[in-house]
Amino acid sequence: MTILEAVRAEERKLVKQLSKLQGDLEGIRNAARALGHAANREAKTIKKRVLSAAGRAKIAAAARRRWAKVRASAKKIAS
Repeated sequence: MTILEAVRAEERKLVKQLSKLQGDLEGIRNAARALGHAANREAKTIKKRVLSAAGRAKIAAAARRRWAKVRASAKKIAS
């Protein structure tokens, strides 16, 4: 085998690899197109949940009632 034949054989091998990689790339692009907007939605940041002032006040009042109950039972036990 001459040098020229070896170079041509290597060229054929590289062309085959290139066509395989191009096919793989096309498959990936098709999959991305099939996902469409679903892929974009996953990349977005999740919105922070906001609690209203009234909701926070209700939670705080409930916590105060719970702690008042705990303190009251602690006084009964200590007495």
